[in-house]
Amino acid sequence: MKPAAARISRSLKLLSGLALGLLLLAGCTTTPRHEPNNRWGATERIIIPAQIISNFFVITCSGSDGTTHHFIIDTGSTATLISPALAQRYRQKNPANEPLAKIKVRSANGGEIALEPVRLRRLPLGATVLENVPALLFDFADLSAHLGVVIDGLIGFPVFNDVLLTLDYPKAQLTIAPLPLITAAPPSSPRSSTLNFSHEHPTPLISLQMGNESFIAQIDTGSDGSLNLNPSGLHPRFVNEPRAGTLISSLQGDRQQLSGRLNQNVLLGDHLIERPIIDLSEQLSSIGGEFLRHFTLTFDQHHHQVTFVRDTLGPVTMEPRRSTGLSFSRGPTTWRVLTVIPNTPAEQFSVKAGDLCIRINGELVKDWDFIRYAALIKSTAKITYTFLAGSKEIDLELPVFELVP
Repeated sequence: MKPAAARISRSLKLLSGLALGLLLLAGCTTTPRHEPNNRWGATERIIIPAQIISNFFVITCSGSDGTTHHFIIDTGSTATLISPALAQRYRQKNPANEPLAKIKVRSANGGEIALEPVRLRRLPLGATVLENVPALLFDFADLSAHLGVVIDGLIGFPVFNDVLLTLDYPKAQLTIAPLPLITAAPPSSPRSSTLNFSHEHPTPLISLQMGNESFIAQIDTGSDGSLNLNPSGLHPRFVNEPRAGTLISSLQGDRQQLSGRLNQNVLLGDHLIERPIIDLSEQLSSIGGEFLRHFTLTFDQHHHQVTFVRDTLGPVTMEPRRSTGLSFSRGPTTWRVLTVIPNTPAEQFSVKAGDLCIRINGELVKDWDFIRYAALIKSTAKITYTFLAGSKEIDLELPVFELVP
């Protein structure tokens, strides 16, 4: 039987093997809706440590043989993607020994790639084991190089259909727990808000309010962005008008990001997000890791509910986005300039797209993982980049500024 086409949204755009920018707006994969034919090998509450890297929720799983694997948790994806190396280790044998027909995966912008389907006999996740897992093969080399961590897979939302899934961004940990036999009413608390999400869509869609207008948005933990807003039918007002940002790569090609800060508050249940930074989008609106990192989220797919909890009271505030005006594709020994952001101080220098950076503040780029470089951008006033120019090296000192105040 010919497989139906899958749809891949913003998360897989950056996984398409195309050049990656420093600000990776993610999104997610969608395959034909189905109930995953798998089961959990544990009936107790399991806690798995995580890292928040570039606003991606990345869990770290240690195997009994001493190996460590890293997976992105992607609530905006209906598909699970696995690296060829991990699939080789855990995949079921094909009794017919015939190649399976590839599944077409469509980007949010309409481009398509074809990925090979596999079925994993088991997939260890911390102290539990997921069994009989349908997945698609994908090469995460580019994303791994960008994040500075070897990514072994991306786990989609349907995998957690039969458990309570909690993503605790502040504590950087994931909890998997059995579904309760009886669902109690959520406790009333100014720090907690429970929302229903659509049972007609394979990923969680909730209602948000911007000023006096409401709109639907996807909860997309596979996105590193803030609020990706499709303004169609809405009337957003800005304190900082949208401006060109970094370059976003997709299966369709590259496009310039447009980012700004709203002059309106956004309500997520009872939680108020004060004048958030948004990225304009032509696709379904979504909230990503930059937005979600202020919360602990618990998903109950059987009852189509998600609970947002904060550690503190008061409105959520979002820090300015800082930049040197350059976006890069990161490699192990060089960082290639993807774009020089228009109307930034970087335009005054000789750097251009395609230039290769070998050092940052005098240290080789291999010593700058994503977390360290992001901390530098956040804290310093200027950065010295060393670029190759033929057989010569050129140092350029660029100021760090607020791209979106």
